[in-house]
Amino acid sequence: MKELELKYGLNPNQKPSKIYMADGSELPITVLNGRPGYINFMDAFNSWQLVSELKASTGLPAAASFKHVSPAGAAVAKPLTDIDRHIYFVDKDAEVSPIASAYIRARGADRLCSYGDWAALSDVCDTATAAYLKAEVSDGIIAPGYTDEALAILKTKKKGNYNVIQVDPSYVPKAQERREIFGVVFEQGHSFLTIDEEMLSNIVTENKSLPDSAKTDLILSLITLKYTQSNSVCYVKDGQTIGVGAGQQSRIHCTRLAGDKANNWWMRQHPKVLALQFVDGIRRPDRDNAIDVYTSNEYEDILADGVWQESFQVKPEPLTEAEKKAWVAQLSGVACGSDAFFPFGDNVERAFKSGVEYIAEPGGSIRDDNVIEACNRHGITMCFTGMRLFHH
Repeated sequence: MKELELKYGLNPNQKPSKIYMADGSELPITVLNGRPGYINFMDAFNSWQLVSELKASTGLPAAASFKHVSPAGAAVAKPLTDIDRHIYFVDKDAEVSPIASAYIRARGADRLCSYGDWAALSDVCDTATAAYLKAEVSDGIIAPGYTDEALAILKTKKKGNYNVIQVDPSYVPKAQERREIFGVVFEQGHSFLTIDEEMLSNIVTENKSLPDSAKTDLILSLITLKYTQSNSVCYVKDGQTIGVGAGQQSRIHCTRLAGDKANNWWMRQHPKVLALQFVDGIRRPDRDNAIDVYTSNEYEDILADGVWQESFQVKPEPLTEAEKKAWVAQLSGVACGSDAFFPFGDNVERAFKSGVEYIAEPGGSIRDDNVIEACNRHGITMCFTGMRLFHH
């Protein structure tokens, strides 16, 4: 297939719309089900690059959950703990393959933002992954292949209209890429930048400790940032993004946004949250929303008389500010990546409040000394990568 006509472009008024190869060659994808749209393909191609590069760098199966051309979450495969199964709604006896664990963790990074996501897998989609996806609200998936049973399961989603794309894993884009804005053609070299442990070799802080697990987390953060709308900052823990701050004009707002999301992810594991008794038959999105409001400063909205009964069997006790602060203070071992340099030490101060112990950023600010000083004050290990990762 050399060309595929789309229903419309970014918006319904932007017609006609299509995707094709400029040189007339075959498209590197096959649509196995559904009718993907313009934004679907943007998510698909960006998310595929992320997961394929992540697997190449770590050697682990990788997955991502995309919304509006930025990752809501990304992760590498890792066995699920009992708490993981609880907070990501995985049955205790359900089979979880490595690639399934990667997607469950990627989606679990920010379940609200992953509502209606585009899923991407580095490996063949198996039955375990498809079975989990079947119960989630999602727009589509891209993977290098599908087992027969997995494809059959996915074809039952969205009344048979779930978007399923198979990508040719051997496809490599041309060295030069082009796009058009306002009738003007932009051309640049494709970013074939390899992000691996070598990029983390320039440690500029007093603390030089960088265990292998932290290296994996920093690599995950940087590859995630490579495909996130700039400015962007990403927090990672145990091979899973836990907070992505995307598309902010101010670096500190990225750091705050990502940190707040990391705190939200951590709050889902608070004993009071784990003990919530939901009404029978509650939908997953409603459960996610109830948890989000309950752990926020707007908790009174979900605990009001006549409202809490819609979500809970028993009215929960509120989480106090003291309880929240004490719980967040226990978050540790977090890695943080930034797609450009931190201009001030305030970014480090904010990151530290969400358990960050490792940072990777390009360096090159006239205030690098201030940023390094802030890291030294908190015992944080920081690497200067020397490489900016803007994405637009």
